Amino acid sequence: MTEHTVSARDLVRSLPGILRRFPTIARGFYYYSVKDDQKPLTLGTLIERNARRYRNRPAILSDDFRITWGDFNEWANRYAHFFRVQGLQKGDAIAVFLENRPELLAVVAGAAKIGVACAMLNTSQKGKVLAHSINLIEPKMVVVGEELTDAFDGVRDQLQLDHPQPFQFLADANTLNVFGDAPEGYANLAEQVSGFRGVDPVVLDPPTLGDTAIYLFTSGTTGLPKAAPGSHRKFIKAYGGFGLMSLNMEPEDVLYCTLPLYHGTALLVCWGSVLAGGSAIALRRKFSASAFWDDIRRYQATTFGYVGELCRYLLNLPASDQDRHHTLTKMIGNGLRPSIWKPFKERFGIDTVAELYASSEGNIGFSNFFNMDNTVGFSTAPYKLVKFHDGTRDPIRNDQGFMEEVAPGDPGLLIGEITKKWSFEGYTQKEATEKSILRDAFKKGDEWFNTGDVLKEIGFRHLQFVDRMGDTFRWKGENVSTTEVENIIDGSGMVEEAIVYGVEIPHTNGKAGMVTLVPQNGGASFDIQALFAYLNDNLPAYAVPVFIRVTDGIEKTGTFKYRKVDIQKLGYSTAKAEDDVYVWLPGVNRYTLLDRELELKIEGAQIRF
Repeated sequence: MTEHTVSARDLVRSLPGILRRFPTIARGFYYYSVKDDQKPLTLGTLIERNARRYRNRPAILSDDFRITWGDFNEWANRYAHFFRVQGLQKGDAIAVFLENRPELLAVVAGAAKIGVACAMLNTSQKGKVLAHSINLIEPKMVVVGEELTDAFDGVRDQLQLDHPQPFQFLADANTLNVFGDAPEGYANLAEQVSGFRGVDPVVLDPPTLGDTAIYLFTSGTTGLPKAAPGSHRKFIKAYGGFGLMSLNMEPEDVLYCTLPLYHGTALLVCWGSVLAGGSAIALRRKFSASAFWDDIRRYQATTFGYVGELCRYLLNLPASDQDRHHTLTKMIGNGLRPSIWKPFKERFGIDTVAELYASSEGNIGFSNFFNMDNTVGFSTAPYKLVKFHDGTRDPIRNDQGFMEEVAPGDPGLLIGEITKKWSFEGYTQKEATEKSILRDAFKKGDEWFNTGDVLKEIGFRHLQFVDRMGDTFRWKGENVSTTEVENIIDGSGMVEEAIVYGVEIPHTNGKAGMVTLVPQNGGASFDIQALFAYLNDNLPAYAVPVFIRVTDGIEKTGTFKYRKVDIQKLGYSTAKAEDDVYVWLPGVNRYTLLDRELELKIEGAQIRF
């Protein structure tokens, strides 16, 4: 971790830029601070306002597709009218299973206008995990893109949807012009929507700021994904806090987004920022380091949405005299490590890094409002950094039963106070919501949201991210629940016991998944490749363990708990001769037995994960 502190001198240097942007900042703070849950300020009203103000300005760019704010609003309206005719009403939900396509934004916007919430399904999910996610929400319909019908067809018979036309199909094309043919069992959504007028819907019971607009899925400590409801307030906060206060977005701006729109960073932060400026969002299905700068120049993008791993991939590209031949000046996202922060800014000529910290379900967020280096910024929400038990997300309580703050500069578990203003929307599962709340932390009756993340203060209430604790780790920009992976492995019938955890690989972001397991029947019939195939059938690729340690027993404490910290410290080392360690190498469709030579290549970053 690169040490960095925020000083008074740093803040003074930022003041001229702050003063120039003051009118925009003041406007942004208004939206960020709106309190009235009944206020008719929603995703739909933001889009309608942009249609009036910036009717002929571009709203979405994607390959050869281009649509203005006026036309996008009319497109969303047709979806709104269709959903209403189908009997959907305020409080209902639909699930959305589409890759990064303009249609996804039109569906979300249309549903939001009539108070229908969209559950944003992770496009990497399949099998049991996908079915679980859909059934959590009990949606009336699922909108499925042609590009994902194979994965969806694998779970259709496990779903119970209360609607005569539950499965809606969108061809993998520009569905404004091409409807395609819907497969058997699906209704052709684009064809049906095309028959409706594009006028703004008039709703007798319109959605308001506090109503649910989306559901985002998060992997946590309780196993399978949890669904976190996101109100229209979250779009409004992103609109004000990120779009206006941090990025100063304007109609001429274009934000390039390769992050998946089922994530809050893309849907809320990136799109919310674009809405604030009447700007355009340029979409790509999946990130490509080799195509990144060509796309930036093609779309004349001024901003891009990132996670730290993407920045590392770009920095690993060979240096070129074209590295600064682009229009990009600002970026917004999370996970940019201090070790590459300045090298990235300097090589590519980036002025503004709006690093942030937030979670889909949480009540607290930080933003690098002053454009300082190596920090997630500061927050106006009430929070504390407290002492915690190593290797867990559990706070330490003193003899009086209360928590204690860490010393300034020391890493601490971040907790956010739950108040009327800083409410915790939680999850659809009450049990999961309750597990994330800490009660009587500093006085009787108080309530705090446990982020499970460790951060430290580096001066003037600016924080720096340190680590994700407990039973969740981050890999390839995704949160991986160790319990979820363990449950899937248990269902294989091949393993007697298994412990899943994250391990660090040099020169990568996050932690790679690893499992230490004991095979069934002493390993006599254990087939590592059969396990590999099973894991790939039931988990998204980012959650499939990169390393597997096969052993004949896992040591436990006197209270029968696994010594998980000791197992993690051993990592993928081959030093324990009686164990076999396997690795899923990049570009190889099987597990490879790890030896000392291969281990040294991984340690020396000769193999890029």
